[in-house]
Amino acid sequence: MGEESKKWVLTVTAQTPTNIAVIKYWGKRDENLILPINDSISVTLDPEHLCTTTSVAVSPSFDQDRMWLNGKEFSLAGGRYQRCLKEIRSRACDYVDEKKGIKITKKEWENLHVHIASYNNFPTAAGLASSAAGFACLVFALAKLMNVKDDLGTLSSIARQGSGSACRSLYGGFAKWIMGKNDNGSDSIAVQLADEKHWDDLVIVIAVVSSRQKETSSTTGMRDSVETSMLIQHRAKIVSEVVPKRIVEMEEAIKNRDFPSFSRLACADSNQFHAVCLDTLPPIFYMNDTSHRQALSAFSPS
Repeated sequence: MGEESKKWVLTVTAQTPTNIAVIKYWGKRDENLILPINDSISVTLDPEHLCTTTSVAVSPSFDQDRMWLNGKEFSLAGGRYQRCLKEIRSRACDYVDEKKGIKITKKEWENLHVHIASYNNFPTAAGLASSAAGFACLVFALAKLMNVKDDLGTLSSIARQGSGSACRSLYGGFAKWIMGKNDNGSDSIAVQLADEKHWDDLVIVIAVVSSRQKETSSTTGMRDSVETSMLIQHRAKIVSEVVPKRIVEMEEAIKNRDFPSFSRLACADSNQFHAVCLDTLPPIFYMNDTSHRQALSAFSPS
Protein backbone atom coordinates (compact mmCIF):
# COMPACT_ATOMS: atom_id res chain seq x y z
CA MET A 1 0.00 0.00 0.00
CA GLY A 2 1.50 3.34 -1.07
CA GLU A 3 1.98 6.33 1.23
CA GLU A 4 -0.78 8.29 -0.50
CA SER A 5 -3.33 5.60 0.28
CA LYS A 6 -2.46 5.76 4.00
CA LYS A 7 -3.33 9.43 4.44
CA TRP A 8 -7.10 9.18 4.86
CA VAL A 9 -8.76 9.17 8.28
CA LEU A 10 -12.41 8.26 8.81
CA THR A 11 -14.00 9.69 11.99
CA VAL A 12 -17.35 9.42 13.79
CA THR A 13 -18.41 11.24 16.96
CA ALA A 14 -21.31 10.15 19.16
CA GLN A 15 -22.84 11.32 22.42
CA THR A 16 -24.64 9.04 24.88
CA PRO A 17 -26.27 9.95 28.21
CA THR A 18 -25.90 8.06 31.44
CA ASN A 19 -28.82 6.29 33.06
CA ILE A 20 -29.99 5.84 36.62
CA ALA A 21 -31.63 2.56 37.57
CA VAL A 22 -34.94 2.79 39.41
CA ILE A 23 -35.05 -0.99 39.77
CA LYS A 24 -31.43 -1.94 40.34
CA TYR A 25 -29.14 -4.36 38.56
CA TRP A 26 -26.84 -5.90 41.15
CA GLY A 27 -25.23 -9.28 40.68
CA LYS A 28 -24.20 -11.42 37.72
CA ARG A 29 -24.89 -15.05 36.92
CA ASP A 30 -22.08 -14.97 34.32
CA GLU A 31 -19.08 -12.72 34.91
CA ASN A 32 -17.60 -12.94 31.40
CA LEU A 33 -20.76 -12.25 29.42
CA ILE A 34 -22.14 -9.92 32.13
CA LEU A 35 -25.49 -11.64 32.50
CA PRO A 36 -27.56 -10.30 35.43
CA ILE A 37 -29.48 -12.22 38.08
CA ASN A 38 -32.54 -9.98 37.67
CA ASP A 39 -34.29 -7.62 35.26
CA SER A 40 -33.74 -3.88 35.79
CA ILE A 41 -35.35 -0.61 34.74
CA SER A 42 -33.71 2.77 34.33
CA VAL A 43 -34.40 6.33 33.30
CA THR A 44 -32.00 7.88 30.81
CA LEU A 45 -30.82 11.35 31.76
CA ASP A 46 -30.60 14.46 29.59
CA PRO A 47 -27.46 14.28 27.42
CA GLU A 48 -27.05 18.04 27.73
CA HIS A 49 -26.24 17.56 31.41
CA LEU A 50 -24.68 14.12 31.96
CA CYS A 51 -23.19 12.34 28.98
CA THR A 52 -20.17 10.77 27.36
CA THR A 53 -18.85 12.11 24.06
CA THR A 54 -16.75 9.66 22.09
CA SER A 55 -14.88 10.12 18.81
CA VAL A 56 -13.62 7.06 16.99
CA ALA A 57 -11.26 7.17 14.02
CA VAL A 58 -9.81 4.60 11.67
CA SER A 59 -6.89 4.93 9.25
CA PRO A 60 -4.44 2.61 7.52
CA SER A 61 -1.70 4.77 9.07
CA PHE A 62 -2.65 3.66 12.62
CA ASP A 63 -0.40 0.85 13.81
CA GLN A 64 -2.38 -0.13 16.94
CA ASP A 65 -5.68 0.40 18.74
CA ARG A 66 -5.41 3.32 21.20
CA MET A 67 -7.79 5.09 23.57
CA TRP A 68 -7.84 8.32 25.56
CA LEU A 69 -10.26 8.86 28.45
CA ASN A 70 -10.73 12.43 29.67
CA GLY A 71 -7.48 13.43 27.97
CA LYS A 72 -5.30 10.63 29.37
CA GLU A 73 -4.29 7.54 27.42
CA PHE A 74 -6.13 4.49 28.68
CA SER A 75 -5.15 0.87 28.12
CA LEU A 76 -7.35 -1.16 25.80
CA ALA A 77 -5.86 -4.40 27.08
CA GLY A 78 -8.93 -5.16 29.21
CA GLY A 79 -11.07 -8.04 28.02
CA ARG A 80 -14.28 -6.00 27.95
CA TYR A 81 -12.94 -3.44 25.48
CA GLN A 82 -11.49 -6.14 23.28
CA ARG A 83 -14.76 -8.08 23.38
CA CYS A 84 -16.74 -5.05 22.21
CA LEU A 85 -14.23 -4.28 19.45
CA LYS A 86 -14.29 -7.90 18.29
CA GLU A 87 -18.10 -8.02 18.22
CA ILE A 88 -18.38 -4.78 16.22
CA ARG A 89 -15.61 -5.76 13.78
CA SER A 90 -17.34 -9.08 13.13
CA ARG A 91 -20.49 -7.19 12.10
CA ALA A 92 -18.78 -4.51 9.98
CA CYS A 93 -20.05 -3.98 6.43
CA ASP A 94 -18.45 -2.66 3.26
CA TYR A 95 -17.89 1.10 3.32
CA VAL A 96 -17.51 3.31 0.25
CA ASP A 97 -16.92 7.07 0.05
CA GLU A 98 -16.21 7.84 -3.60
CA LYS A 99 -15.57 11.55 -2.98
CA LYS A 100 -12.77 10.79 -0.54
CA GLY A 101 -11.64 7.71 -2.42
CA ILE A 102 -12.17 5.44 0.58
CA LYS A 103 -13.20 1.83 0.07
CA ILE A 104 -13.16 -0.62 2.96
CA THR A 105 -14.38 -4.18 2.57
CA LYS A 106 -15.87 -6.22 5.40
CA LYS A 107 -12.68 -8.29 5.57
CA GLU A 108 -10.41 -5.21 5.69
CA TRP A 109 -12.07 -3.89 8.85
CA GLU A 110 -10.47 -6.74 10.79
CA ASN A 111 -6.96 -5.39 10.10
CA LEU A 112 -7.62 -1.65 10.54
CA HIS A 113 -6.80 -0.09 13.90
CA VAL A 114 -8.95 2.46 15.70
CA HIS A 115 -8.19 5.49 17.86
CA ILE A 116 -10.78 6.36 20.50
CA ALA A 117 -11.12 9.62 22.43
CA SER A 118 -13.80 9.65 25.12
CA TYR A 119 -14.82 12.39 27.54
CA ASN A 120 -17.28 12.38 30.47
CA ASN A 121 -18.82 15.72 31.51
CA PHE A 122 -19.45 14.29 35.00
CA PRO A 123 -17.27 12.52 37.61
CA THR A 124 -15.92 9.16 36.48
CA ALA A 125 -16.37 6.01 38.65
CA ALA A 126 -18.16 8.03 41.35
CA GLY A 127 -21.50 6.23 41.16
CA LEU A 128 -23.07 8.07 38.22
CA ALA A 129 -22.83 5.18 35.75
CA SER A 130 -19.92 6.58 33.75
CA SER A 131 -19.06 3.12 32.43
CA ALA A 132 -22.65 2.68 31.22
CA ALA A 133 -22.55 5.87 29.19
CA GLY A 134 -18.97 5.16 28.09
CA PHE A 135 -19.50 1.68 26.68
CA ALA A 136 -22.86 2.58 25.13
CA CYS A 137 -21.23 5.52 23.36
CA LEU A 138 -18.21 3.45 22.31
CA VAL A 139 -20.31 0.66 20.80
CA PHE A 140 -22.69 3.07 19.06
CA ALA A 141 -19.83 5.15 17.60
CA LEU A 142 -17.90 2.08 16.43
CA ALA A 143 -21.04 0.66 14.84
CA LYS A 144 -21.55 3.87 12.87
CA LEU A 145 -17.89 4.00 11.90
CA MET A 146 -17.84 0.41 10.62
CA ASN A 147 -21.23 0.64 8.90
CA VAL A 148 -22.84 -1.99 11.13
CA LYS A 149 -26.46 -2.64 10.12
CA ASP A 150 -27.74 -4.26 13.34
CA ASP A 151 -30.52 -2.66 15.37
CA LEU A 152 -30.25 -1.13 18.85
CA GLY A 153 -31.32 -4.39 20.48
CA THR A 154 -28.28 -6.19 19.09
CA LEU A 155 -26.00 -3.26 19.89
CA SER A 156 -27.34 -3.29 23.45
CA SER A 157 -26.21 -6.91 23.83
CA ILE A 158 -22.71 -5.87 22.72
CA ALA A 159 -22.60 -2.82 25.03
CA ARG A 160 -23.73 -5.10 27.87
CA GLN A 161 -20.51 -7.08 27.49
CA GLY A 162 -18.54 -3.92 28.25
CA SER A 163 -20.65 -2.70 31.16
CA GLY A 164 -23.98 -4.23 32.06
CA SER A 165 -25.90 -0.98 32.49
CA ALA A 166 -24.55 0.29 29.15
CA CYS A 167 -27.24 -1.68 27.31
CA ARG A 168 -29.87 0.67 28.77
CA SER A 169 -28.04 3.89 27.80
CA LEU A 170 -28.63 3.23 24.11
CA TYR A 171 -32.24 4.27 24.60
CA GLY A 172 -33.74 7.57 25.69
CA GLY A 173 -36.61 7.78 28.16
CA PHE A 174 -37.14 4.58 30.14
CA ALA A 175 -35.38 1.30 29.36
CA LYS A 176 -35.67 -2.24 30.67
CA TRP A 177 -32.77 -4.68 30.67
CA ILE A 178 -34.23 -8.16 30.24
CA MET A 179 -32.02 -10.61 32.14
CA GLY A 180 -32.70 -13.42 29.65
CA LYS A 181 -32.36 -17.16 30.15
CA ASN A 182 -29.95 -18.34 27.46
CA ASP A 183 -26.44 -19.29 28.59
CA ASN A 184 -24.88 -17.44 25.64
CA GLY A 185 -26.63 -14.17 26.57
CA SER A 186 -28.42 -13.84 23.23
CA ASP A 187 -31.69 -12.88 24.93
CA SER A 188 -30.16 -10.56 27.54
CA ILE A 189 -30.90 -7.23 25.85
CA ALA A 190 -32.37 -3.82 26.61
CA VAL A 191 -35.70 -2.56 25.27
CA GLN A 192 -37.31 0.86 25.46
CA LEU A 193 -40.39 1.07 27.69
CA ALA A 194 -41.20 4.70 26.87
CA ASP A 195 -39.39 7.45 25.00
CA GLU A 196 -38.13 10.75 26.41
CA LYS A 197 -41.35 12.58 25.47
CA HIS A 198 -43.61 10.20 27.39
CA TRP A 199 -43.08 11.84 30.80
CA ASP A 200 -41.56 15.18 29.84
CA ASP A 201 -42.52 16.95 33.08
CA LEU A 202 -40.53 14.48 35.17
CA VAL A 203 -37.44 16.28 36.48
CA ILE A 204 -34.46 14.44 37.95
CA VAL A 205 -31.98 16.34 40.10
CA ILE A 206 -28.46 14.93 40.49
CA ALA A 207 -26.67 16.25 43.57
CA VAL A 208 -22.97 15.35 43.49
CA VAL A 209 -21.93 15.22 47.14
CA SER A 210 -18.53 13.73 46.31
CA SER A 211 -16.62 13.29 43.06
CA ARG A 212 -14.22 10.74 44.57
CA GLN A 213 -14.05 7.31 42.97
CA LYS A 214 -15.92 4.54 44.75
CA GLU A 215 -13.78 2.58 47.21
CA THR A 216 -15.37 -0.64 45.96
CA SER A 217 -15.91 -1.00 42.23
CA SER A 218 -19.28 -2.23 41.01
CA THR A 219 -17.66 -5.33 39.51
CA THR A 220 -16.03 -6.31 42.80
CA GLY A 221 -19.05 -5.33 44.86
CA MET A 222 -21.47 -7.43 42.81
CA ARG A 223 -19.21 -10.46 42.94
CA ASP A 224 -18.86 -10.20 46.72
CA SER A 225 -22.60 -9.70 47.19
CA VAL A 226 -23.51 -12.74 45.09
CA GLU A 227 -20.99 -14.87 46.99
CA THR A 228 -21.72 -13.70 50.56
CA SER A 229 -25.07 -11.90 50.93
CA MET A 230 -28.10 -13.86 52.08
CA LEU A 231 -30.35 -10.88 51.37
CA ILE A 232 -29.50 -10.85 47.66
CA GLN A 233 -30.84 -14.40 47.42
CA HIS A 234 -34.19 -13.15 48.72
CA ARG A 235 -34.11 -10.02 46.56
CA ALA A 236 -33.11 -11.17 43.11
CA LYS A 237 -32.95 -14.93 42.67
CA ILE A 238 -35.51 -16.52 40.36
CA VAL A 239 -37.42 -18.07 43.28
CA SER A 240 -37.95 -14.60 44.75
CA GLU A 241 -40.95 -12.40 44.02
CA VAL A 242 -39.37 -9.14 45.18
CA VAL A 243 -37.77 -7.81 41.98
CA PRO A 244 -40.20 -9.47 39.51
CA LYS A 245 -43.14 -7.85 41.32
CA ARG A 246 -41.42 -4.46 41.42
CA ILE A 247 -40.60 -4.66 37.71
CA VAL A 248 -44.30 -5.11 36.87
CA GLU A 249 -45.35 -2.32 39.24
CA MET A 250 -42.66 0.05 37.94
CA GLU A 251 -43.65 -0.57 34.31
CA GLU A 252 -47.24 0.30 35.24
CA ALA A 253 -46.16 3.45 37.13
CA ILE A 254 -44.14 4.65 34.13
CA LYS A 255 -46.97 3.86 31.71
CA ASN A 256 -49.46 5.87 33.82
CA ARG A 257 -46.98 8.59 34.82
CA ASP A 258 -47.84 7.75 38.42
CA PHE A 259 -45.19 9.65 40.38
CA PRO A 260 -46.21 8.52 43.92
CA SER A 261 -45.87 4.87 42.90
CA PHE A 262 -42.75 5.58 40.83
CA SER A 263 -40.96 7.31 43.70
CA ARG A 264 -42.07 4.75 46.29
CA LEU A 265 -40.78 1.85 44.23
CA ALA A 266 -37.51 3.60 43.31
CA CYS A 267 -36.75 4.50 46.93
CA ALA A 268 -37.69 1.05 48.24
CA ASP A 269 -35.48 -0.66 45.68
CA SER A 270 -32.60 1.71 46.35
CA ASN A 271 -32.84 1.10 50.09
CA GLN A 272 -32.86 -2.65 49.57
CA PHE A 273 -29.85 -2.39 47.25
CA HIS A 274 -27.88 -0.56 49.96
CA ALA A 275 -29.08 -3.16 52.51
CA VAL A 276 -27.64 -5.90 50.27
CA CYS A 277 -24.36 -3.99 50.17
CA LEU A 278 -24.28 -3.83 53.97
CA ASP A 279 -25.13 -7.54 54.11
CA THR A 280 -22.06 -8.30 51.98
CA LEU A 281 -18.77 -9.50 53.48
CA PRO A 282 -16.89 -7.24 53.79
CA PRO A 283 -19.68 -4.63 53.97
CA ILE A 284 -19.89 -2.12 51.10
CA PHE A 285 -20.64 1.54 51.82
CA TYR A 286 -21.78 3.56 48.81
CA MET A 287 -23.61 6.25 50.79
CA ASN A 288 -21.68 8.87 52.76
CA ASP A 289 -22.95 10.97 55.66
CA THR A 290 -24.39 13.62 53.35
CA SER A 291 -26.25 10.98 51.34
CA HIS A 292 -27.70 9.49 54.53
CA ARG A 293 -28.94 12.88 55.74
CA GLN A 294 -30.59 13.61 52.41
CA ALA A 295 -32.22 10.18 52.33
CA LEU A 296 -33.62 10.66 55.81
CA SER A 297 -34.93 14.16 55.03
CA ALA A 298 -36.71 12.83 51.94
CA PHE A 299 -38.78 10.49 54.12
CA SER A 300 -39.29 12.89 57.04
CA PRO A 301 -42.75 14.42 57.51
CA SER A 302 -42.93 17.98 56.20
